[in-house]
Amino acid sequence: MHTWFITGVSSGFGNEITKQILAQGHRVIGTVRSRKKVEALIKKYPDTFDCQLLDVTAVPAIHRTVSEVFEKYNKIDVVVSNAGYGLFGCAEELSDVEVNHILATNLTGSIQIIRSVLPYMRLQGGGRIIQISSYGGQVAYPANSLYHATKFGIEGFCESVAQEVAQFGIGLTIVEPGGARTEFRYGSAKVTNLMPEYESCHAFLDMLDASKGLAPGDPAKMAARIIESVNQSPAPLRMVLGSQALKATIDRLEERITDYKTQREMAASTDIVSK
Repeated sequence: MHTWFITGVSSGFGNEITKQILAQGHRVIGTVRSRKKVEALIKKYPDTFDCQLLDVTAVPAIHRTVSEVFEKYNKIDVVVSNAGYGLFGCAEELSDVEVNHILATNLTGSIQIIRSVLPYMRLQGGGRIIQISSYGGQVAYPANSLYHATKFGIEGFCESVAQEVAQFGIGLTIVEPGGARTEFRYGSAKVTNLMPEYESCHAFLDMLDASKGLAPGDPAKMAARIIESVNQSPAPLRMVLGSQALKATIDRLEERITDYKTQREMAASTDIVSK
């Protein structure tokens, strides 16, 4: 039996991963802000599902919960940092409260989850960390600036940490899903107070409207690929889930490379030339 620690298991990928792991006979310590949405799992898996209340914006609570979990179970094989949400609106449209909350949840919360588990995983001789990001950690669209800020940010953090902890047998994978049929898009996504001046950037409203067409990603299949990645060695640094997401990512990266290559002479012109 393997033991998984997963944040944000009440919906979305966290919920789907949890259901599949429990069905396979493994243990899940899952965090939620309210137990209401996971009552069925609590009843179905009383011995292998340990539901913990945690708001990842409360940093002391993160450290306390992680400490208690590792002390209780002695070893955690896999940690999935999943808690997060989408916030739609242009930079000028967002309030300070909205900006601060999504940064505290998606970015700071994810950073602190990973920082909290590292000492325990190092001492236990290894483990696997999975950070749920988005292809929005590589590709940016208008009216999603703060969400992209959190995902670009957590990807830079994780890419650095992966290099730091590989020596201890700790693998870290950044998961970049495309659009999926989860509550993330059709329920939990938040939209700010929109301004008519930015109407041309509000195409995302159709994306959030299920009646206008559903996202192509299958959450169950995506969760299965995430779970399977734990058996890969070495751990893949990035996993893109969804053909549309992969195409958009490759296209954007190729655009960047083309642009960077035009800057060779300009970049070199700033070097100190040795005599």
